[in-house]
Amino acid sequence: MRQIILDTETTGLSAENGDRIIEIGCVELLHRKLSGNNKHFYLNPERDSHEDALKVHGISNEFLKDKPKFADIADALLDYVQGAEIIIHNASFDIGFLNKELELLGKPAFTTCVQSVTDSLVMAKEMFPGKRNSLDALCDRLEVDNSGRTLHVALLDAELLADVYINITRGQDALLMAAESTDTGHGNTQLADISQLKLPVIRATEQELTQHEDVLAQLDKASGGKTVWRSQENSVA
Repeated sequence: MRQIILDTETTGLSAENGDRIIEIGCVELLHRKLSGNNKHFYLNPERDSHEDALKVHGISNEFLKDKPKFADIADALLDYVQGAEIIIHNASFDIGFLNKELELLGKPAFTTCVQSVTDSLVMAKEMFPGKRNSLDALCDRLEVDNSGRTLHVALLDAELLADVYINITRGQDALLMAAESTDTGHGNTQLADISQLKLPVIRATEQELTQHEDVLAQLDKASGGKTVWRSQENSVA
């Protein structure tokens, strides 16, 4: 199972109004474990970032001037994510920008080359309804160290989100282990033959039966004669 945690930074909030991607960070998970095979791109958006966006990511227009354009890295990015499950926090935002960048190049939508897209924000809202579910809030709640996050940085945010995602889906580990244990084609697991095993039958003594009847009578009296077992006894009689 291959999963890619993805995050972007942009010049502003609206791809339809001309804002562009300036950074992409990707972190790979193989069978829910960090593989170290990550991808990171800074991009020249061919326009300046909005002032409010600069306050969020801190990536200056000057810094991006000599960086490759999205067209230069598009094929490498698509090859990297091919067939993987993509996990994004507030996925509609990043997917909207990726689709717009690909549209400008005459390429198919981003979702056509990946297996699926999972929105970790939707997952968090279902798990923690009524609470703040920003990346910082989830890091604090799940005790993921985000002390190095002073600005939004795509690769760092993807790394943090990977830790958050593993935490909020930790129960899946048990499911995966159970599925693997049923695969008799691998490993050295042997099933014990219990077909000949005989278990002793220990019957209640007369004293225990009498005490049991006393308890049932007390419960029946307390319920006003409405206990299920008494009604069933009467119907049989």
